[in-house]
Amino acid sequence: MGAFVISKRYNDEYKFVFTSRKGKVVFTSLSYELKFECEEDIERFKTNMQSANFLKFKSSSGKFYFKLMLGDTHFATSRKYTTSLRLQKGIDEIIKYGSISEILDFSVNDFIFID
Repeated sequence: MGAFVISKRYNDEYKFVFTSRKGKVVFTSLSYELKFECEEDIERFKTNMQSANFLKFKSSSGKFYFKLMLGDTHFATSRKYTTSLRLQKGIDEIIKYGSISEILDFSVNDFIFID
């Protein structure tokens, strides 16, 4: 099962990613000023997944990606995929596990590093 992972960007804004069962990033959200906005949007996505649209694109370098739309709102952008089949597998993973995925919060700086 995938997971939503909340973290901080370098500019102190928050973002979340959806990771696959294997731990690869499938998509990255837009930036949020406050962490609770991330949490609210994740919950909104989980409850409104049936209205999500995946707009597929091909970059100038030949890589495939999608923009995830909730209604008319751009919600997130996927990582780049080498083939359209892998792109579709990423979308399928979201559809299958998105509504039941857990939320992990890595935005706090209280990690303990042991040498």
